[in-house]
Amino acid sequence: MRDTDLKLINGRKIMANKFRKIISKVNKMPRFTRSFLLTKIFCSQVKFASTASIKLISVSPTQTVLSLENKKKVQNHIGGIHAIGAALLAESATGIVFGMNVADSCIPLLKSMTVHYQRRMQGNLTAIAKLSEADIHLIENSDKGCLMVNVEITDESEQQPIVCEMEWAWVTKRT
Repeated sequence: MRDTDLKLINGRKIMANKFRKIISKVNKMPRFTRSFLLTKIFCSQVKFASTASIKLISVSPTQTVLSLENKKKVQNHIGGIHAIGAALLAESATGIVFGMNVADSCIPLLKSMTVHYQRRMQGNLTAIAKLSEADIHLIENSDKGCLMVNVEITDESEQQPIVCEMEWAWVTKRT
């Protein structure tokens, strides 16, 4: 990583990748437009998220909040959000927070995904994915590696109908 890839924020050197720069600009827009713009940007690149109508609520380098409404196009045979829709929400939330911290010289890859379905999902889902400062430090100071990205999926009952383990990796791009 070159010093030109770093930006000083709150007295700390922060890696500035293209994705983070775009999100930073959107987060400076008026609050009422942010979710719409974040969603449009993400869904223009991740078509399946667009098909499922995943909505980005807020995005920062340490946390993302996404939602998925219980609409007909994502429902299973019993009227809840389909299992794969919930998994897509978890992958999207973790991928965004992870991707914001990976250098442009590296490729982020989902290495493994384990989803434990605890009970039937009730209504809309919300995903909150987080990275710790230690996780970010590891990503910023290594050319390759992998780590578990924490995500919590809750439904309208404010319970966790699924528990997800998302392992993300990054490797240097081939030139």
